[in-house]
Amino acid sequence: MKLGVVIPTKDRPEELRTILRSIRAQSAHPAEIWVVDSSSDPVTGVVDEFGDIRVRYLRHAFPSASAQRNAGVRALSSEVELVAFFDDDITLEPGAISAVYEYWASAPKDVAGCTLNWVNFEQTPAQALKRSRFVEWLGMYSGRPGAVMPSGWHTPIGRVSENRFVDWIPSLASVWRRQVLMTFGFEERFEGYSYLEDLDFSLSVREANHRLAVLADAGFLHLNSPKGRVSFLRFGQSEVENRVFIVRKHRLSMSRCLLGLTGRLLATTVSGVLGRERRLLDRVLGNCVGLVRVALDS
Repeated sequence: MKLGVVIPTKDRPEELRTILRSIRAQSAHPAEIWVVDSSSDPVTGVVDEFGDIRVRYLRHAFPSASAQRNAGVRALSSEVELVAFFDDDITLEPGAISAVYEYWASAPKDVAGCTLNWVNFEQTPAQALKRSRFVEWLGMYSGRPGAVMPSGWHTPIGRVSENRFVDWIPSLASVWRRQVLMTFGFEERFEGYSYLEDLDFSLSVREANHRLAVLADAGFLHLNSPKGRVSFLRFGQSEVENRVFIVRKHRLSMSRCLLGLTGRLLATTVSGVLGRERRLLDRVLGNCVGLVRVALDS
């Protein structure tokens, strides 16, 4: 099966160079790679450095990771059967692409996509709290990695030691059957880095009776670049509006969703006040703006 790679990017030339170097260093390579660029200054110079691994450039005027991914899929040649989406601030562990090829050579027919193994996922105290019974009662998270709750809240997957099936997969390092992407596109209403677009896409695919997997032997590192991020005010707004949009679209529990959003808002408020962190208070303000807009839209 031929593999094509799509990398949406915005204003991260050094990070893009790093992910392309990690692809070049792999023992197996994709058939083609498309960099879909919404940067203020085009990254054509970086792309030109990697002609030996068939990197191609596509300019995309509107910055939206969702729209950029869709554009990349359309640009792929017809021979490509598998499509990998890589964020521009990740790197691949040695042997990752070989493990992808090996998995898909015998993957069950009902598996639509898989995510690579997030080997540097940070297990923080906040992650432990997300596995608590109280938070599960609120409907926000589950003790099962990769679960999606009836509230529309989802549990991180983290690092795995063996392949497993999950309810959703993150798009920052994922591989999908091309035919699935031709049926289910990413929701282009999600702007910027498109918060929760991967949850929305995963739910659409799962509702069509497909399964999603985590591939333990294909590792990646997320370097989490601060460049190209939206403001905390805008993120707080998207945090509410995008979640509510998903709950409405997929007919999940709005009451549980709002309970979770309220709990998150209160927790962020306390953290912002006690820590005197302006960015968290901006996020709270964005949450409030989002809640007002959601109420007016209902």
